[in-house]
Amino acid sequence: MSAQNHGDQNHGDQNHSDAAAVPVDQDWANKDQTAVDPVSAGFAADIAETADRVYLSQGGDWEEIVTAQAERGDETIVVNMGPQHPSTHGVLRLILEMDGETVTSLRPGIGFLHTGIEKNMEFRTWTQGVTFVTRADYVAPIFNEAAYCLAVEKLLGITDDIPERANVLRVLFMELNRLASHLVAIGTGGMEIGALTVMTIGFREREMILDFFEAVTGLRMNHAYIRPGGVANDLPEGGLDHLRRVISWLEKYLPEYGIFCNENPIFIGRMSGVAHMDLAQCMAMGMSGPPLRATGLPHDLRKSQPYCGYETYDFEVKTWDTNDAYGRFRVREAEMWESLKIVKQCAERLEKTAGQPVMVEDPKIKWPAQLSLGPDGQGNSNEHIKHIMGESMEALIHHFKIVTEGFRVPPGQVYQAIESPKGELAVHLVSDGGTRPYRSHLRDPGFHHLQAVPMMCEGAMMSDVVVAVASIDPVLGGVDR
Repeated sequence: MSAQNHGDQNHGDQNHSDAAAVPVDQDWANKDQTAVDPVSAGFAADIAETADRVYLSQGGDWEEIVTAQAERGDETIVVNMGPQHPSTHGVLRLILEMDGETVTSLRPGIGFLHTGIEKNMEFRTWTQGVTFVTRADYVAPIFNEAAYCLAVEKLLGITDDIPERANVLRVLFMELNRLASHLVAIGTGGMEIGALTVMTIGFREREMILDFFEAVTGLRMNHAYIRPGGVANDLPEGGLDHLRRVISWLEKYLPEYGIFCNENPIFIGRMSGVAHMDLAQCMAMGMSGPPLRATGLPHDLRKSQPYCGYETYDFEVKTWDTNDAYGRFRVREAEMWESLKIVKQCAERLEKTAGQPVMVEDPKIKWPAQLSLGPDGQGNSNEHIKHIMGESMEALIHHFKIVTEGFRVPPGQVYQAIESPKGELAVHLVSDGGTRPYRSHLRDPGFHHLQAVPMMCEGAMMSDVVVAVASIDPVLGGVDR
């Protein structure tokens, strides 16, 4: 940490083994230096002004630091919160300039988890792209897959050809994933302010949902289940009964969140009035999802720009009117019940559409040619292997080409937005007519919400920073991409 009034210069190249505090070299700025921290300098009012004193804690010198700072009589310090900090919901660095316990400046530093997902997709086929996008927001992976596949299908012109059962399965998985994501947001947010029980029960319900995901897709997360043209496979034997057990479990235990939190004066006092963002501020910062609906605006892409048949489902857009962290919690808590309502409707439709296809019939798009769960639970069926390996050379060639080369997508570009648990999640794809995306880009709501954290926190207490970050529910996999 350093005592300063403006900026946060990086003096890591200087070697001070004994001194607890060192004056800044006035000639330092004139030297050929490239170590200035761009994150720290980006929000500074005047980056030409440097710190007059930098404290380097190197073990055993805390007393010297405290003494030197006390002699200055200046209580402005810079504190790094993260990037390895449990309350930053991922590898997020928050540079806090503090005057006592009051935050005078806050600058988010991102990029620590950058996996190059968008660039990697340019070197993979359109179908292989699913395995990359699902790893962005890893708490709500199904939504990444859905947005991407809807975008690819728009470019292919097959949006209206997707089988009804495939769309029902997509909606089912998205709403169960919305529940799981909200459970993480509510549970971890409650834990960070001392309500540990909210976290333990939140992960209990989430486990039930992930068990169902694993039974259908073979994975608890990063499923690659939604594919261009439909979904990878239908429900397994007994899948509908498993779904009904999940619904019964959620109906029984979701009321506990309201009992624990909605009438708890400590919980309400800790979150009410914290991280205030009214409608005008949310619009200016590009915020969406629960933070926007907590201002009273009923904006939900499932209603305003429906996809996957959402216009045929009965549900409400839940809002609150307090513009604060507590309102965002109440919106998520209410949305879980609406998602459960949609899940019940999906179960009824799946019962009625049993046996119907879950992938478009065009053999030049569906991948692989005939994927179904085999005896190992995750591979091609024995019948398909027998057909391509022993009966039809043409089928083997087609299987080989569709898997290794993939299908071609007509030239063009598309922007596809959906309503994820965090807000507006969108995919921008550009095709040059080849078998791979020319350009891919994800609009993750957490990236846009993080830019509002300074507006939420500056002038507030340091303890409220944790509440503010939790209330926007960022996932750094999606932020850094």
